[in-house]
Amino acid sequence: MSITRRNFARLGVTAAMGVAAPAVWRDARAQSAPIRVGASASLTGPLSSTKNSVIGYELWRDDVNAAGGLLGRKVELVIYDDQSLPANVPGIYSKLVDVDKVDFLFSPYGANLTAPVMPFAKQRDLFIVGILTLAANDGVKHDKFFQAAPWGPNGAEDWARGFFDLAQAQGIKKMAILAADTEFSKTAAAGGRRISEQFGMQVADYQIYPPTNRDFSAILRNIRASSAEAVFVCSYPADSTGIVRGVQEVGIGDQVRLFGGGMVGTQYASLLGNLGPALNGITSFHLYVPEPTLKFEGIDGFLTRYAPIAAQRQVDPLGFYIPPFCYAAGQLISSAIKATGTIDQAKVSQWLHSNTVDTIVGKITFNALGDWTQRRVLMCQFRNVQGNDVEQFRQAGKQVIVDPAALKSGELIPFAQARKT
Repeated sequence: MSITRRNFARLGVTAAMGVAAPAVWRDARAQSAPIRVGASASLTGPLSSTKNSVIGYELWRDDVNAAGGLLGRKVELVIYDDQSLPANVPGIYSKLVDVDKVDFLFSPYGANLTAPVMPFAKQRDLFIVGILTLAANDGVKHDKFFQAAPWGPNGAEDWARGFFDLAQAQGIKKMAILAADTEFSKTAAAGGRRISEQFGMQVADYQIYPPTNRDFSAILRNIRASSAEAVFVCSYPADSTGIVRGVQEVGIGDQVRLFGGGMVGTQYASLLGNLGPALNGITSFHLYVPEPTLKFEGIDGFLTRYAPIAAQRQVDPLGFYIPPFCYAAGQLISSAIKATGTIDQAKVSQWLHSNTVDTIVGKITFNALGDWTQRRVLMCQFRNVQGNDVEQFRQAGKQVIVDPAALKSGELIPFAQARKT
């Protein structure tokens, strides 16, 4: 067929349409592609007891997708194993952003693993939700960071302030501080020293130990010799176990009326089952326990759904500590996207800075640093723990809330007395 001027013009239009169409298709695909949220999790390594965090993310994703997704798009998770190693974190988050093209980020678990990713998030201007990381944004001051945990403003000091409020109410004058040589523990210990001084308490002993230390007999004897009346402990799970066993074996002295405070691990079912009655009398931080004064809409249903998945995966059967806050981290993202009608990180961040979000762990309002405007860390005292059955910790009365006052489910009992009950 000969190509007339008319046919040539028609072919030209068709060709132009053929060139333009892929761009249109790309736009359409972008509007229907999943919204991707990326994170690393400690699936292996020393912090693998926190891998149940993934269940919290997955339940949030499933609930959002069952309700039609966000902006008509499904939510997809991209999660890599950081092996509990801070050195692995920068590479993982670079891959999430540059290769996987995620739209939002959750941080790794805790301060030690999150510290390496914060400068990257600030430099690249990325939205990131912190997963139980203490004071992560104090130095970086990134306006797109939001904390999922209730440490409150000035978390480096105030997250454990309840422990020192209890000490002050008990008339304690001498404080001992014991901490692992890690980012979280040293930050917490330094904050504890400052609060002690503010309250006029003498820091009679201040010890930083190697994170690999497991024999605490000499350290505990030094504390006992200092005549400290309270001991603020900033430890990770393995050393928390060693410290509790050490107290059981060598004692700490009858003058100690308050012991614990910042002991990571006392929230995990594996450690609770391992230590059992040896925990009695210890007062340590927690974020959720099944006490009658602590009820949030949706958390009972979450924990009911969590339990069979945890059993299948052989992870923490209780799930009180981390998973609900991972679910809440997702709720922060979905609430902001729904409210703004966009996944633009600047608009989503601006909305979160200006609004209160309802979550399964309560109402959350953020300050300029992305921390909760109100501290809601619990100080819970172990009482009447009998045997090593983990199921007993689903009952009220085993981890009694003694601070804050608004959520108290009982009064503090002096350490030595509580160990005898």
